[in-house]
Amino acid sequence: MALDGIRMPDGCYADGTWELKMHVTDLHRDVSLRVTGEIHIGGVMLKLVEKLDVKKDWSDHALWWEKKKTWLLKTHWTLDKYGIQADARLLFTPQHKLLRLQLPNMKHMKVKVNFSDRVFKAVSDICKTFNIRHPEELSLLRKPRDPKKKKKKLEEAEEDDLELQGPLLTPGSGECCIHFPCRWLDSSRSLMEQDVKENEVLLLRFKYHSFFDLNPKYDAIRVNQLYEQSKWAILLEEIECTEEEMMMFAALQVKELACVSVPNPDFPVPAFNCHGMKTCSPLFLGKPKKLTLKGYKQYWCTFKDITISCYKSKEEAHGTPAHQMNLRGCEVTPDVNISGQKFNIKLLIPVADGMNEIWLRCDMQYAHWMAACRLASKGKTMADSSYNLEVQNILSFLKMQHMNPDPQFIEPITTDINPECLVSPRYLKKYKNKQISARILEAHQNVAQMSLIEAKMRFIQAWQSLPEFGITHFLAKFQGGKRDELIGITYNRLIRMDASTGDAIKTWRFSNMKQWNVNWEIKMVKVEFADEPCLSFICAEVDCKVVHEFIGGYIFLSTRAKDQNESLDEEMFYKLTSGWI
Repeated sequence: MALDGIRMPDGCYADGTWELKMHVTDLHRDVSLRVTGEIHIGGVMLKLVEKLDVKKDWSDHALWWEKKKTWLLKTHWTLDKYGIQADARLLFTPQHKLLRLQLPNMKHMKVKVNFSDRVFKAVSDICKTFNIRHPEELSLLRKPRDPKKKKKKLEEAEEDDLELQGPLLTPGSGECCIHFPCRWLDSSRSLMEQDVKENEVLLLRFKYHSFFDLNPKYDAIRVNQLYEQSKWAILLEEIECTEEEMMMFAALQVKELACVSVPNPDFPVPAFNCHGMKTCSPLFLGKPKKLTLKGYKQYWCTFKDITISCYKSKEEAHGTPAHQMNLRGCEVTPDVNISGQKFNIKLLIPVADGMNEIWLRCDMQYAHWMAACRLASKGKTMADSSYNLEVQNILSFLKMQHMNPDPQFIEPITTDINPECLVSPRYLKKYKNKQISARILEAHQNVAQMSLIEAKMRFIQAWQSLPEFGITHFLAKFQGGKRDELIGITYNRLIRMDASTGDAIKTWRFSNMKQWNVNWEIKMVKVEFADEPCLSFICAEVDCKVVHEFIGGYIFLSTRAKDQNESLDEEMFYKLTSGWI
């Protein structure tokens, strides 16, 4: 026997070579090669293909190290540099594999995805396939598991079918935004690294609620998918809305379904004073709790430039105000219930130690106060040319929700309305189907003249206007705290919340952030803001990497919007979400 054929006890041969075991997934064959640690990955694949002697295009194939969950993509690296020894088992497998994808509109498609790319890049390629702009706003997540149902065999579906039958998620199936962040895939790692299998079903969703340059002219598909995701968020009660808002959402869905096309009667607008803001108007100010309206106090207020001045009485309006609020840089959110005659404005005002949350309750001139607040947040006054247009836009939006009780305006439609597909389960239990249908028909009169794309855009805008829009919640324990609380992350701020009531305790804006990092040993997220103590917390139900990625993702998107840059900087996103910078 030749000297180089003598195998030593450690598995190596006398000439320093050893056997590397590989499995070729396409051929279901195991192959062994005699190699040394100095051979590079490209050389290993070349020797493997030569030994297989099968006429096939192997250009998409790469080596996957099962034990370490690592793609060996650096073909110039040697086996020694990767740390591969004789006990390693490698797969020689295609990088592009089939994935069953559920789009936001609940359609199921088969797409070929690169399982060796980072998820961020894979999503970008998927969006190119479907012509969706700004793929950085989307990501992939695993479907929820229903323990009551047996797993269906995916193999039963025909491989050639692009569209699968039936939605994975329906009302009551467990799709909920409040505690599902753990299902999002890590954007900085590949699908194979996260145990995603070929033909597995994943969900494509808008992950970051910061939509850049949403233009119906170029974004018909993007608008439709965003509309569908917002629709399901409303129907599945992922986000709260009032009864009037629910009926408005239902009416816009009826329009989207193209059931009717009736003229829009000239409804009277709600009873606001539309002739300009008075010099001094009564307002109720407070910090209401989530489940009660206690805490409001009446003040007489004036709005000058970008500042609201509050006086205890009308007679004191020429003296020193009891409170003053500079609204530059604040966040303005409506909270309206027309039938209940509730017209509130939620203000998040930047202060030295975070954000001060103030609610304004307007009995009169709501549209003017709302328009003035929105302009003031941008540093503009009521003298700006856009003020009157802003007022009219607000009134038009309120007009959509206005339910005109006059039956002469209700016209029959050609198709029966199915309330079960248009409103959330809460209202199906509260009212009979005929009652809901009648209210939807009333609301539909306000949107009947809209085009299809206008109805979808208005639906999205109304969704964005809801007070709890875009907040992803994590159960966390803050440093020094004794019980679990909620940390809410949205596109421009962090919110500390009471876990039992959902009340906001404190808010910090990203624009005031100095830096953030993770202590990976104890899994603690630390966020530093200017002129205040460091915010530190440990997540109770998800890995801190998930929270870190949400913060980094929103920082990335805010930079993109600020620079008006439509190009994708994948490396910058990766660094921000992985803790490199």
